[in-house]
Amino acid sequence: MPLSFTVSTSPVDRVSADLLAVPVGTAPAPSARGRRSAPPARVLGPGAEALDAALGGGLVAFLDEVGFEGRLGDAIAVPTNGSLRAKAAIVVGVGDPAKLTADGLRRAAAAVARRASKVTSIATTLAAAASEVGAADAAQAVAEGLELGSYEFLEYKRDPQPSKLARVTIVGGGAGVRAAVERGSAIATAVRWARDLINTPSKEKPPAEIAAEARTLMRGRGVKVEVLDPAQIRQKRLGGLVGVGQGSAQTPRFVKLTYTPAGARGRPLALVGKGVVFDSGGLSLKPPGGMETMKCDMSGAAAVIAAMSALKDLGVRSKVTGYVPLVENMPSGTAIRPGDVLRIRNGKTVEVLNTDAEGRLILADALSLAVEDDAAAIVDLATLTGACVVALGEKIAGLMGNDDAWSAQVRDAADRVGERVWPLPLPTDYRRGIDSSVADIKNVGPREGGALTAGLFLQEFVGDVPWVHLDIAGPAFLGGDDGYMTKGGTGFGVRTLLELAATFDAPKAKASTA
Repeated sequence: MPLSFTVSTSPVDRVSADLLAVPVGTAPAPSARGRRSAPPARVLGPGAEALDAALGGGLVAFLDEVGFEGRLGDAIAVPTNGSLRAKAAIVVGVGDPAKLTADGLRRAAAAVARRASKVTSIATTLAAAASEVGAADAAQAVAEGLELGSYEFLEYKRDPQPSKLARVTIVGGGAGVRAAVERGSAIATAVRWARDLINTPSKEKPPAEIAAEARTLMRGRGVKVEVLDPAQIRQKRLGGLVGVGQGSAQTPRFVKLTYTPAGARGRPLALVGKGVVFDSGGLSLKPPGGMETMKCDMSGAAAVIAAMSALKDLGVRSKVTGYVPLVENMPSGTAIRPGDVLRIRNGKTVEVLNTDAEGRLILADALSLAVEDDAAAIVDLATLTGACVVALGEKIAGLMGNDDAWSAQVRDAADRVGERVWPLPLPTDYRRGIDSSVADIKNVGPREGGALTAGLFLQEFVGDVPWVHLDIAGPAFLGGDDGYMTKGGTGFGVRTLLELAATFDAPKAKASTA
């Protein structure tokens, strides 16, 4: 369940809670030529002075004794001697306060949430710890970190023992703090919804079920929902979606989400999310180990649906349209075969040489529709290639695009919210790698540069519309907790999309990156 937040301007020693969390940082000691560097000095953050007083001025000595260094995300319980209204206290490390960023605050807040799982309420001064982050941005980051760090997926546990944490008091005021906390909570709630959907086993979320959940989620959120069934998908000539879906007993769906706030003008921002609810590889069958996490192959779709659900709450003023193709990729007597040719919505034909390169086929249809709907700009999210994970690891998404200004706008939005992306090229001479002798293009190129040829494939379906492709195969699903990113589905991309929609500036002109 989402946390309940309040904001207090009372002195920290007068705030009641089961647990008080205060920041402690480290400042590098000044160095002198020819002398050995001194150890870093501890910096007691906001609220820590009250805890120090409770210990009779002995907080630093206590931290020295237990070896607490104040590194970002470290946390340790500290005695209070019963002199505070809070029943217990912890110190959370924030590193060098002068270098503490909003994303660092998220990570520290997540550490607090994990340490607070056995209490019902906490109070924290963490939002006031970063000297270079404004009060509102800091409060939003702390709210997000607490919500995301406390996330658990326990639906299938026989004896779940969920976190008891329910109430949070953010100590410290400032302009816009209350609204910022509400904003952070709304964003994190959307991410948590995406995580739940990604973590749900594939048999529980066939395309029809996700489409129905999207319709339910959007009630009262200012979003119009259209769902195409298999007959309508064929009528719309979505050949990629038809081809990938023909091997499964679970029939495909296509979901279009339209957000048009009052007074909005101009062409819409288009969000496209890959929705393969399970990817066996089709007849180009994956090995067993390769299928273990394939319930996450709809992470792009989850991110788009979740982001669309929060636009109204965040007061987004731009038009936004979401395109979500949903399909299961399975082997059977009716499955698409290597060598078959599909005709995509925009009329281009594709020779399918590897049925495990299916995500780009359904995205091709969705991108074609976004272009037809006169999108001002497009961003797609997809767990598309293992090659991108090899190149960038599991914590960074690849960014490819056909417009420098639009690519920069997307990357800036991702940077602001702490979702790491890295630009990759779309070299024009690599395009020949997807030439086909029997169709317009083929769906796979050489093994080398596989993430790039996948991007070049998608580029065939966006025309001249400014477009960015985010290959999120790495950060969409993690093998262990990392700050506020949790094991399993992460909801990566939701916060970037929401930041992008809130600050959307339609690209004025196309600038080639060839």
